[in-house]
Amino acid sequence: MSEVTVKRAEDRTQAATILGNFKLPFTMTLKKGTHRSLEQNRLQWLWMNEAAEQLGEYTPSQYQAICKLELGVPILRGEDSDFRELYDKTIKPLPYETKLEVMGHKFDFPVTSRMKSGQKKRYLDDVYIYFTELGVNLTEPE
Repeated sequence: MSEVTVKRAEDRTQAATILGNFKLPFTMTLKKGTHRSLEQNRLQWLWMNEAAEQLGEYTPSQYQAICKLELGVPILRGEDSDFRELYDKTIKPLPYETKLEVMGHKFDFPVTSRMKSGQKKRYLDDVYIYFTELGVNLTEPE
């Protein structure tokens, strides 16, 4: 399977070449947006660490699980029908504490890793609000 992110005209040419060389038959899916960025990931983990240091109640990974469940899941459920179907069938019926375990590093149910850059921006905006309302001083992105 090939995946190409098209941001410029040259990328469109590369995608057309791949399409022209693909063995028939095949199915093609186009999705609007680009994958989340490394900068977004770094900011997310910086904030999880800052929250853990300042609040002291949970580890960064536990805060990540909470944010994925409370803030990320609603974004993806609203915009990604495949995610909504899988989440509703497998995770939604579980008790809250079990959901947090599934979101955590042990199982790492894909939430933020599925996000496109626009979704990740909304998620980070929500994370910022969540933690600052708890009194956490977060590093401001440049």
